[in-house]
Amino acid sequence: MATVLITGTNKGVGLELTKIYAGRGDRVYAACRDPESATDLKAVEGDVHPIKVVVGDTASVTQMAEKLAGVAIDMVINNAGMAGPAFDQQNTYAMDYDGWAETFNVNSIGPVRVLQALIPNLRLAEAGKVMTVTSQMGALSFEMIAAHAYCASKAAVNKFMRMASVDLKKEGIAVGLVHPGWVQTDMGGPRADLTPRESADGVAAVSDALTIENTGGFWKWNGESHDW
Repeated sequence: MATVLITGTNKGVGLELTKIYAGRGDRVYAACRDPESATDLKAVEGDVHPIKVVVGDTASVTQMAEKLAGVAIDMVINNAGMAGPAFDQQNTYAMDYDGWAETFNVNSIGPVRVLQALIPNLRLAEAGKVMTVTSQMGALSFEMIAAHAYCASKAAVNKFMRMASVDLKKEGIAVGLVHPGWVQTDMGGPRADLTPRESADGVAAVSDALTIENTGGFWKWNGESHDW
């Protein structure tokens, strides 16, 4: 049995990841902004422990870590994220700067807050690892001219996690990134290619395959390596 902490678990891919790991018999700390109102999350069967966290708030992440002090965590999946301002307000010609700052706070800095706060828990595991759900839109090799604030926020977290993988390899903690595909969520819309469950199955498989030997990798949800 592994102990897994997942953020953004009240809906979408995060909720499906919770179901997958709980269904295996793992202990899941299911982190989200408002566990009390997360009806679907509370209905998940298994060893599931909803826990409150706002990844854009340092104090909230610190409080979560304090509640988990002394708990060995085998895997952290940074899944929480946001799409950013309206698309017509995040482009070359117009930018909602406050919205861009919020997007960076959640998508770029949020996963770093969670990673740093839980390093003591990862050290207690035999082979701790951290997988961050990013996007191909943050890859410099992917030339899609849309959602500039969102893309930039994902590029930033990609670079940070790549550097963190070098530092944490010395401690036996693996770090990876995964593109979840185009998913039928609030962000991806109903015409997207994948259901949340299909994406979550892929993200879980990629996360399970992360080791200290392949730390620092960037993968697609189907297991293929992704260009940077």
